[in-house]
Amino acid sequence: MKKLLKLLLLFLFAFVVYQSYLFIKGNPGLTDQFEYEINVETLPTELHPIVAEKVEILKEKTAEKKITILITDDYRSYEEQDKLYDKGRRTPGKVVTHSEGGESYHNFGLAVDFALQLENGNVIWDIEYDGNGNGQSDWFEVAEIAKELGFQWGGDWRGFKDYPHLQMDFGLTIDDLQEGKRPKITQLISEDTEKRSVFVVFFNLRNYVPIFNNKF
Repeated sequence: MKKLLKLLLLFLFAFVVYQSYLFIKGNPGLTDQFEYEINVETLPTELHPIVAEKVEILKEKTAEKKITILITDDYRSYEEQDKLYDKGRRTPGKVVTHSEGGESYHNFGLAVDFALQLENGNVIWDIEYDGNGNGQSDWFEVAEIAKELGFQWGGDWRGFKDYPHLQMDFGLTIDDLQEGKRPKITQLISEDTEKRSVFVVFFNLRNYVPIFNNKF
């Protein structure tokens, strides 16, 4: 009877650990611990390291689905943003943004734009293209993977849809960023590290839970 009880408790513990892992995996933002700092003197001049890291993971995961993406834009200065805003307003072309300099997450290194790259090197912005032949839009597959990694996708926005746009706001609004609030790195945990951590916790806890040290 005692042996059966111990086996049952061990099974329940393993189940809880596994469910915890699934929860963490389904909520990627929980595995990145962020702190904030205030910097009103200087502006970012490149992509935030955490965003850059997630972009590389995105490239790897989409490649596994035989989808190649190209990052067409990342950090963008205030001046570059203003020039883009003028397009379709003060200069020829179509309107491509509703954000002036300082009003876009690109200006703070927290956003990227992507496109699909074909085997022949051509770059396309066709959101219906199914290059891997699985019956799903490659573009939407990329967007879903990006969201699993913690990105917000411009294609989910109400009103103006910015399909190439991916951003990580870290809970900060544009007003916060304009006031100098910045996300800083404390720890970045990859998916592989998450898996290892779950099992390390499991085996380490065996040393502290008496019933796991008994032979049965």
